[in-house]
Amino acid sequence: MALEDKTLVCRDCGQEFTFTTGEQEFYLSHGLQNEPSRCPECRAARRRERRGGYNQPRQMYTAVCADCGVETTVPFQPREGRPVYCKECYEKHRV
Repeated sequence: MALEDKTLVCRDCGQEFTFTTGEQEFYLSHGLQNEPSRCPECRAARRRERRGGYNQPRQMYTAVCADCGVETTVPFQPREGRPVYCKECYEKHRV
């Protein structure tokens, strides 16, 4: 079965894009059976959307370190009854 470039239409933007032989070989080698339904730009935009965007700052929460008592920020919402550590104390507990 000889592969050749295919022209497909993106289901999101309606633009034509080329599904190259190299991409087809990649799909076959990874066991993917369906052709892509979105162009590379729309696929990338969809990934960014699902991940919440690349350049958006993470929400940080204020907490008090369970060991040294210093106020720190963490990227998760602290729960009652679970210790939260500052960076230095966390490193001590990791070892």
